[in-house]
Amino acid sequence: MTVQNSSHDDNPKKLVVIYAPPGMAGHLVPTAELGNLLVAQGLQVTVVTAGEADQGAAGGSFLAGIAAANPSLSFHCLPAATLPADAPAGITFEAKVFELARASNPDLRAFLRSASPAALVVDFFCSSALRVGAELRVPTYFFLTTCVASVALLLYQPVIHERTALSFRDLGGGLVRVPGLPPIPADHLAAAVLDRDSLSNRLFLDLSQQLCGSQGVIVNSCRSLEPRAADAIVSGLCTFPGRRTPPLYCVGPLVKPEEDAGAKRHACLAWLDGQPEASVAFLCFGSLGRFGAKQTKQIAAGLEASGQRFLWAVRRPHGDEDQLPDDDLDALFPEGFLQRTRDRGLVVMSWAPQREVLAHGAVGGFVTHCGWNSVLEAVMAGVPMLAWPLYAEQRMNKVFLVDEMRLAVAMAGYDKEMVEAGEVAAKVTWLIDSDGGRELRQRTQAAMQRAKEALSDHGESKAALMNLARQWKRTNDCTE
Repeated sequence: MTVQNSSHDDNPKKLVVIYAPPGMAGHLVPTAELGNLLVAQGLQVTVVTAGEADQGAAGGSFLAGIAAANPSLSFHCLPAATLPADAPAGITFEAKVFELARASNPDLRAFLRSASPAALVVDFFCSSALRVGAELRVPTYFFLTTCVASVALLLYQPVIHERTALSFRDLGGGLVRVPGLPPIPADHLAAAVLDRDSLSNRLFLDLSQQLCGSQGVIVNSCRSLEPRAADAIVSGLCTFPGRRTPPLYCVGPLVKPEEDAGAKRHACLAWLDGQPEASVAFLCFGSLGRFGAKQTKQIAAGLEASGQRFLWAVRRPHGDEDQLPDDDLDALFPEGFLQRTRDRGLVVMSWAPQREVLAHGAVGGFVTHCGWNSVLEAVMAGVPMLAWPLYAEQRMNKVFLVDEMRLAVAMAGYDKEMVEAGEVAAKVTWLIDSDGGRELRQRTQAAMQRAKEALSDHGESKAALMNLARQWKRTNDCTE
């Protein structure tokens, strides 16, 4: 599938191809924003997504929606790929995405031959494309939609692997130390790297080496948010001995653009219009974040006991989607909860316009799963966070947010079976209505100013992006 949006002119522009994994909103949204910024620098950009056999109509409609929102870009979807015959049974999600991208390499190679790009920018899940770029002599870069700290850990992982024969899982809560980062409990690392001999861990170890073999690593963050991690990478402290440290380009924060002023406004924004400034706690846990019935009821009880205003985006527990009608919300919550809190709370089922909600002046705090896109949206809005990580790299992000950037406070019990209602009540009240919460808000607003300065015309992120664009404009077509 190809979605062609960009117009043609008589002066052909250098083409940059950005290669993204299939159907992953958390990766595609910042990828599209990077593409928009490169177009603004006078480059032509095509976003290519790896094919996936089971992507289905939902995946196709999602890509179409991204394309429609980014008319300056063209999009190309490679044919559906299938897992290699040698893929192990019970393959993890992360390993599956890596392997599907590898299976798409022949189709990627054919596309690049026909397109003759000046540069290829690949998502880390598409790391096997580095070999294709080298074969075609296309300068190849990585784009990591994570924080700089995660890049430091990725680069340093082979050093840790060499120093111990243990799996991270064997270390339990033991601390992992990486230059430029706060100590990380081993059990807070992503599940994909916990078992030393797993396919997914081997793929991430390979990724570390591939990063070093690329022309550079582009990161969705800015140095002013993560100076220690950035400086450790640039100084070569995170790279395995004997390996080259790749150039680091911090070009963020790249966040989803605000909705067009003419777009239909979500009803929850009108509700926020009627709330006092910085008075509402916003709870939202990402596109995959959902809780069981018991935890959902604990959150509800805690919000009610807090007495604070709240806006809560709720996803039904697994298995309830077809059992409860949309208007039977009471079945999800303690009896009478919605009625008792109707004057100060609003529950939105499934989805809320997170970017616009966080930017609303009535929002005083954000209870988040610590997905990096969500963190950046909160930073760009100056909204302090309560960290409630759920899966993937979110526990690591929590460590960086709380212990290094000091832009969040953790919700106690996130790493246990249940976060109790009393904890929800206490932390939400602290965040919205305490001196400590106000100090946290001031730190977050200072971080917002630093991030906006980085993106300004004379800022560090804008300079890094312009540096890349200049390099690519000078690149001769090199595919044959």
